[in-house]
Amino acid sequence: MGSTSICHRIVALEGHFCDIPTLRLPESHSYTITVYDKTPVSEVAPRIKDAEILVITTIRLNAEILSESCSPHLRLIVAMASGTDCIDIEACKARGIMVCNSPRVNTAAVSEHAIALYFAARRKMVALHEATRRNQWKERGTLMGLMKDTEGKAPLTCGEEVMGIIGYGAIGRRIAEMAKMLGMQVLISGRKGSKDCPIDRTPFGEVLKKSTVLVLGLPRMKETTNLISIPELQTMRRDAIIINISRGGIVNEAALVVALKENLIAGAGIDVFEREPAGIENTPLLEEDVGDLNLTVTPHLAWYADTRPISV
Repeated sequence: MGSTSICHRIVALEGHFCDIPTLRLPESHSYTITVYDKTPVSEVAPRIKDAEILVITTIRLNAEILSESCSPHLRLIVAMASGTDCIDIEACKARGIMVCNSPRVNTAAVSEHAIALYFAARRKMVALHEATRRNQWKERGTLMGLMKDTEGKAPLTCGEEVMGIIGYGAIGRRIAEMAKMLGMQVLISGRKGSKDCPIDRTPFGEVLKKSTVLVLGLPRMKETTNLISIPELQTMRRDAIIINISRGGIVNEAALVVALKENLIAGAGIDVFEREPAGIENTPLLEEDVGDLNLTVTPHLAWYADTRPISV
């Protein structure tokens, strides 16, 4: 007597981001899949009502959406991203819903984007581009002054940089490798507030004080929210720049603006925001009065690259 085939219902809510992963199931299992290019918040609940497997990238799944009344058949969530902070993990645990992420799918792209933001901030690429386009080079004879810091110093070169990395997963490791190849000294941070720092780590406070480049590559959790705020920024070097390619909210956005305005640090390169999509109405990093600051921003696209499809 043959075994009964089990057919699973899969729903993908954000097909526009990237190709849907290939799902490998046991021989006795098959699936049907419904792919939505985009899904507004109001459509999440009705679209996942019958789903057993849900594929997302950035859509927030709160406790209400993950309740048995909204998603009674849900058994697995596949996050097409390294982070899962958009998913209420505790609600999933309570119902026994498994959550899978894609921790190494965008390591190369995000790491390269971090280095790109470093050069943009250190060499003030955006300001130079805009000034050159406005005919300022021709009118002023030189734009060298735009590259000087608030103390009139020329930018550091890679061989003079000390890069501190907070978050040493796959992306942090790759960024460290690239920084060393560029000639930088690299410090890997221990946990904030930890009294026992492993021999291959540098205490958190020491990393803040020594780094000329501080890169954040850690997940957003309760203990990492506002990890970098005014007290931390005040301890940093005045020639330091901050690069955040991890998650918004780890660097307090209002505090970062204050630090840049008061010249506590020299610049920042930011790819992630506390509220996304970010706009002038929901983040101080895009307000009109920050236009002259050494702040380079990109719209959470560090991950985007021509990569192979995911297999789950």
